[in-house]
Amino acid sequence: MYEKRRNLPVGIQDFKDLRTRNCVYVDKTAYVYQLANFGKPYFLGRPRRFGKSLFLSTLKAYFQGKQALFEGLAVAGLEKDWIEYPVLHIDMARGMLTDADSLIAILHHNLDIAEEETGITVEKDRNPGVRFDTLIRRTCERTGRQVVVLVDEYDKPLLDTMDHLGTNDAIRHALKGFYGVLKSADACLRFVFFTGVTKFSKVSIFSDLNQLQDISMTRQFAGICGISESELLRDFRPELQALAGECGQTCEETFAEMKKRYDGYHFARESEDIYNPFSVLNTFSKLEFGDYWFETGTPTFLVRMLKNADFDIPRLENEVKIPARSIMDYRIDSRNPVPVLYQSGYLTIKDYDGLLNEYTLGFPNEEVKYGFFNELLAVYMPDKNAGGEFYAGHFIRDLWAHDTEGFMTRLKAFFADIPYDLDNRGEKQYQTVFYLLFKLMGQFVRTEYRTASGRADAVVKTADTVYVFEFKLEKNAPAEKALEQIDTKGYLIPFTASGKQLVKVGVEFGDKERGIRRWVIQSGL
Repeated sequence: MYEKRRNLPVGIQDFKDLRTRNCVYVDKTAYVYQLANFGKPYFLGRPRRFGKSLFLSTLKAYFQGKQALFEGLAVAGLEKDWIEYPVLHIDMARGMLTDADSLIAILHHNLDIAEEETGITVEKDRNPGVRFDTLIRRTCERTGRQVVVLVDEYDKPLLDTMDHLGTNDAIRHALKGFYGVLKSADACLRFVFFTGVTKFSKVSIFSDLNQLQDISMTRQFAGICGISESELLRDFRPELQALAGECGQTCEETFAEMKKRYDGYHFARESEDIYNPFSVLNTFSKLEFGDYWFETGTPTFLVRMLKNADFDIPRLENEVKIPARSIMDYRIDSRNPVPVLYQSGYLTIKDYDGLLNEYTLGFPNEEVKYGFFNELLAVYMPDKNAGGEFYAGHFIRDLWAHDTEGFMTRLKAFFADIPYDLDNRGEKQYQTVFYLLFKLMGQFVRTEYRTASGRADAVVKTADTVYVFEFKLEKNAPAEKALEQIDTKGYLIPFTASGKQLVKVGVEFGDKERGIRRWVIQSGL
């Protein structure tokens, strides 16, 4: 381990603060120069905790002409004329939003700060949109320079109220009016940049900004936020070595673990893999692996949306198809959760079909997959059973100890606590919970699932045993029939040469019990 650790910008979102603290910085300033000199109104969508605010702060320092902060960075060799422009920075993450009135207060608060920074004031009794428009025009007139407008987390008020459609609709209309003044003030604007998580339907928010360039899925800007693999290896070699030493691994083993946990994001049809920067920086800072992105919270409306839409959860891994025209636009009242799951970072691009103009989406990495499955299980199961007695690790310990009876007894109790839906979706809910539980077990052992080729419902492999499970959910289907299917379909045959003990388990569900009725366990073929 190296003796003196470098400063890592964990939680730092201000570019000036980062540079004056001499923090490690992944140079993104070439993007700044390109954006500033070849266009004006932009929108960038990225998941939360992905470096959007830091990039916006970098743009702010650039347009304020703070040349010294960029010494040694890419833009220093590109920019010859450092011109200072007035910058209005609107941060929608400021303050707590509960209703439309609190939104108005947040907008006025942002304008108060903007006036303080520019030294130009506007009468405060006007509505926020009129005040914003007046401030832009007055600033341009008094400084003799066009104005730069930077809007961070533009959609946070909408995301905060997704579960309250009435409030959400009022907020959407208020934001439309506020942001819409940027079109009429175009002659006074040097540059406009929006960041957010979700690009809500154009007809609701950005209909007045039809000149806005959405660079969220543009190949040349795919690496604008986050850490690419080449950047990780180039800029964090000392931290990678320190983490390897702390974990008792080689650098190659540690890098493979980093890749498995935090890599895998794709923001264009063809792009280099992108790592989650928040998780990477926290891992290097604390010298231990963790689910850092999920520790900051998961929007509950997302998991509830999946359950309410009766979405086929197993599709989330590798079979989610979506037309290109739909992937970046999302309507509040839509029952299709896929666009917002992609934009929020829970799904990412796995493939693109040019003929159909269609994307295939899946989980980017293990941190996201297992974290999201845990969140889903908590929605499908009572809160008291999301952990504790029914934590997936307890099931694994049963199998490690060869206690198949104990495993099944625990599984029966697990299913007994599933709240039964009154809309006759009970069987689908059993299947979903079963899938989630076994996927969570996949963190510890290798598991396989049913496919079109007729594989067993689940195959769990421990160090010395292979367990094959077959579940019968149909009426009058005994556990013995499940065992018979394991035999007739030859589910155990692929594992006969492994040298491991083979165990087959047939499980019978009962309508009356609304859960597992009985099971039969046999060893060997």
